Amino acid sequence: MLMTSATGEKRSDTEARALHLLKATPETIHWGYFHPEVKPALRVNSGDLVMAEAITHHAGDAPELMMDPAIHRIYAEVPEADRNPGVHIMTGPIYVEGAEPGDMLEVRYLRMVPRNNHGSNLAANWGHLYEEFGKKERVTIYALNPNTNTATAEYAYDFPGTYLTPGTITHCPECDRMPALEGITVPARPHLGTAGVAPAVNERVSTIPPGLHGGNIDNWRIGAGATMYYPVQVKGGLFSIGDPHVSQGDGEISGTAIEASLDVLFQIVLRKDFSFPSPLLETADTWIVHGFHEDLNQAMKNASLDMLTLLTEHQRLSRDDAYSLMSVAADFGVTQVVDGTRGIHVRIDRGIFPSRGVVKDPRRLE
Repeated sequence: MLMTSATGEKRSDTEARALHLLKATPETIHWGYFHPEVKPALRVNSGDLVMAEAITHHAGDAPELMMDPAIHRIYAEVPEADRNPGVHIMTGPIYVEGAEPGDMLEVRYLRMVPRNNHGSNLAANWGHLYEEFGKKERVTIYALNPNTNTATAEYAYDFPGTYLTPGTITHCPECDRMPALEGITVPARPHLGTAGVAPAVNERVSTIPPGLHGGNIDNWRIGAGATMYYPVQVKGGLFSIGDPHVSQGDGEISGTAIEASLDVLFQIVLRKDFSFPSPLLETADTWIVHGFHEDLNQAMKNASLDMLTLLTEHQRLSRDDAYSLMSVAADFGVTQVVDGTRGIHVRIDRGIFPSRGVVKDPRRLE
């Protein structure tokens, strides 16, 4: 795999030299946290391909449909006391040779395939309308059709008690199943809810909120064909993936997406030629900048300021021109409101810019 630079020269740093398989096991996952001292599960060079297993922490919502022996082993062997302070099962970390603080990891997501054909959505106690629903929690199990890339609800049940323990296993054959969403089909959009590098702090950082390291961004556009740029904060980057989804709407209002395990193929390219202050998403047609904060208004401002950085530093616009362009051509949206730290994303079409290197070669930001 070779890409060309803005000058037409082949980029040797994008050549896939090796393909690594990273299975999710009790020895290769860390549950609920990022930490710079987690032992690397894999070491790669820039340009290497990785096929990694991402396991949902909601597999226990329908264990007979969403768990296999390898997943059962993770749930059985990782103590509940070691699943904190967050909830997500993270595969990794991956150490990237030569990565230093200040660099960027360019992660090209190439393929995302469901591990099995079922997923779970939870209307949770952290959902946006939990109080309005009388503090009831409800699980909806979806069946996935790989031929049509769609999902339909198979059944639902009210969760007994309060959903608090990461990796809860519910034996719904013993509960009251109810029909749900009869006649409704939704598009499947496999993506990673949580992925990122290790933050430069000497303590566990929860996987629940998003941040400058990545984390629980919950943007459904982070799927096959997309590229994410993560600011490296510690030596080696220490990149991990988790929280796999097969569909989610902007807002993720009930508290979760359709949570389902995925097999993910991606390429990691070490970038030392540019920097960006926050996780940056590139799709086939757009750049998407993210802003995070507990206050949605401040998250909006943070996203605005980072988009301003993209337009001024990487597209050479004046601040005044960039501000005008953002108002007339950029689309802001609420990524999620259920992860404590809320998220705003702002999209801008790459095709509106003059034919500079970034348009000729979408993998170059300069």
